[in-house]
Amino acid sequence: MASTTVKFSATLSKTDPISVPVLIVGQEKHLSSLPYSAVKCKLEPRVNEQTFKSALSVLNPCPTDTCPLFLNTATLAAISNNHSRHNSSAQPHMLTKLINMNSAGYNECIVIVCERKDMFASGCAAARAFYDYCRKTKIYVGKLKEQKKSTVTVTVEFLIIPDSNGDNKVEKEEIATLERIANAIKMTARIVDTPCNDMNVNHFLDEIKHVGADLNINPTIISGEELKKKGLGGIYGVGKASSIGPALAVLSYTPPGATETIAWVGKGIVYDTGGLSIKGKTAMPGMKRDCAGAAAILGAFHAIVKSSFKQNLHAVFCLAENSVGPDSTRPDDIHTLYSGRTVEINNTDAEGRLVLSDGVVYASRDLNAKVILDMATLTGAQAISTGKYHAAVMSNSEQWEKNVVSAGLISGDLTFPIVYCPELHFCEFSSSVADMKNSVADRSNATSSCAGLFIAAHLGFDTTNQWIHVDIAGPSHYGERATGYGVALLTALFAKYTNDLLLQNVSKHIE
Repeated sequence: MASTTVKFSATLSKTDPISVPVLIVGQEKHLSSLPYSAVKCKLEPRVNEQTFKSALSVLNPCPTDTCPLFLNTATLAAISNNHSRHNSSAQPHMLTKLINMNSAGYNECIVIVCERKDMFASGCAAARAFYDYCRKTKIYVGKLKEQKKSTVTVTVEFLIIPDSNGDNKVEKEEIATLERIANAIKMTARIVDTPCNDMNVNHFLDEIKHVGADLNINPTIISGEELKKKGLGGIYGVGKASSIGPALAVLSYTPPGATETIAWVGKGIVYDTGGLSIKGKTAMPGMKRDCAGAAAILGAFHAIVKSSFKQNLHAVFCLAENSVGPDSTRPDDIHTLYSGRTVEINNTDAEGRLVLSDGVVYASRDLNAKVILDMATLTGAQAISTGKYHAAVMSNSEQWEKNVVSAGLISGDLTFPIVYCPELHFCEFSSSVADMKNSVADRSNATSSCAGLFIAAHLGFDTTNQWIHVDIAGPSHYGERATGYGVALLTALFAKYTNDLLLQNVSKHIE
């Protein structure tokens, strides 16, 4: 199958739709004021000015609409001007959908007409429309044959609407950064789309080592029985029944002159059967995606370190396969986590919070991180709480909570806050024989918030750490495909810690 390379450009090149199909897409208000002269280099000699204007006049997006300009090789696509305050002004989900629907499947060009502030989210949205993982074959005359691998190049060109000062200039450096982030999004989606027989704990460690080698960083890896010896009972207990043991891996970037230490902690459950509290036959398919938090952190770490990050940054990966076997954790077992606190297991399918609890404490205790963010496909209830497009965010810091919401709006990886109220909700984990249980007593009482509080409890509710929890169970995938969610969010959220021109411009829009 063909793999797709996505390239970006701040200017429009001259191409013929016959040889390079083109999609021109943007919000209706931007397209309606677009002169033919601005795009004729993409359309001539196949589409004249009259045809272009006629197509513009019939577009009626609700929320999207398309009109062919020439056969199926030149298309005009519009997005509605209207969006709510909880949506990005770039409307990236609509943009991804239009690009996906109109993709040619071979070398093509996409022209995105947008304001400069929406360029970052729009570029990330374009990257999400193309996938790298595929194991399909084709049948020729009754015979099954592997398709030849080839590379398709999609060139995304921006037509920036001038701002009030008439400025629409985009620097080459900004395009290079956007391309780097787009590649990280695609890498993240590939890891999440890959099934466990090709993406087990060892394979995931190989991905971490590959990123580390590119950044000249040697990962720290604690695996198997060593986890137990070091007291990492959460990760060890979840993964010990698998034929391939669990691991905690860390990539650490420590530039000279750094004054702050930040840690990102990712849930990397490469497959989740539910353990002995086993999932049903309809609930288990798709659980290859339970590593999406760790995959997003790997992609974002690679992209932001390459973007001249100025502070200490640690990426902590909590890797395990939650399997069924003779060594499986049983309900009623009690584990001691890295925090030293004991946990009575009442649901082996509530495993993500166990591995993340070890991860955040390791980040605080061993890495001396003061800002700790964990990202995970933690609860099915998240999609009920905040939906399929908005990740749920909670934090012990009101300012960081606001920052994550703002970062979601500018990046297109949308977020929305959920309740942070440990004094009312943590009692759900009460145990008569241990410090806490791992699953709530009342499943109708803010379960996504409670799951986050379980993690926070191991840092301590009186911690001086600034802690942010992002539950991405819903937005990590769209249908059966991964979205690469989290890469754009993290690079935007921590953009102020870089010297990168594009990310510095992005950081201006974060509260």
